[in-house]
Amino acid sequence: MNDQRPVKRPPSLLERAADLYGLDPAKNAATIDVSKLPPEPEKKARKAKAAPAEPAAPVAPAPQAEVLPPEPPVAEAAPAVEPAPVQPSPRKDIARAAPAIVPARQGTIDRARLAARGMIVPGAPVTGISEEYRIVKREIIRNFAGTANRPVVPRGHRVLIASANPGEGKTFSAVNLALSLAAEADYDVLLIDADIAKPSVLGALGLENGPGLMDALADPTLPLGDCLIQTDIAGLKVMPAGTQHLNDTELLASARTETLLAQLEAGAPGRIIILDSPPVLAASPATVLAGHVGQLIMVVRADETLESALRDAIGLMGACPHIQLLLNGVKFSPGGRRFGTYYGQGGAS
Repeated sequence: MNDQRPVKRPPSLLERAADLYGLDPAKNAATIDVSKLPPEPEKKARKAKAAPAEPAAPVAPAPQAEVLPPEPPVAEAAPAVEPAPVQPSPRKDIARAAPAIVPARQGTIDRARLAARGMIVPGAPVTGISEEYRIVKREIIRNFAGTANRPVVPRGHRVLIASANPGEGKTFSAVNLALSLAAEADYDVLLIDADIAKPSVLGALGLENGPGLMDALADPTLPLGDCLIQTDIAGLKVMPAGTQHLNDTELLASARTETLLAQLEAGAPGRIIILDSPPVLAASPATVLAGHVGQLIMVVRADETLESALRDAIGLMGACPHIQLLLNGVKFSPGGRRFGTYYGQGGAS
């Protein structure tokens, strides 16, 4: 059943205004005849109500379109990441900050003196002694350079030459080994006279004395270049023992010694340091020096060094992880080895 009752129209804006101001049409008061008004005002009113809602739709996406794009933050972060790969520059700065120490003194090796003592003479024909030390140095190089079947000896480029007692040939071996190593194209040799009480390296090479190891340890402000001698052999530098000091063992045992050795190695990647040690059983600094090196060559004098003395000396040098023996003064070889004679022979081989 359909409801045929007329739908009551809601009062118009004008009718609500008449009611607001107290004009009652039922009492024949002056009012506005609504029936004669055109419908446009009602349509315009509907548009006016819809108008405020229309701008809301485009306004909402507008701020999102401005905030969402991530390009500006990414563009700013990219330059901050680019400088990271530029890391080699600090290494270059370190290399510049610690260049190789340049010796302040020059010296010429007395080759006639070397020849008179039966030692290796730089530039002279190959001899038996030079061939012997070629074998010795090759073993030393293999220890710190490493081979396929041999591990690398830590700090193996630092080599201490020692003996149990005086007169067994430690300085003879230290100088010859340094001269032989100096002939290598890939290495630079620094020979240090660490026998403070009775230094003899400068006497063997014919070089003048001056500041050296003990002066550098006692006075950290002393430039190390003043304590080094550049010989006329490009690959050989010498550091004298320096001024004798009552506390030589204590200075050698201090952290200053390790710092000094590190400074002498800085800027010289191919440097080999050879130290001529005091006799182990005659002076205490030898045991201290063993803790600063990676290789120890214990010189044994044939027919002179007692086995008991050798055992005692090796027992005191336990701070060095790698100890080898070098037999010196041998006059007879059971195998008939005669190094050096081959180079002086002619004809077929």
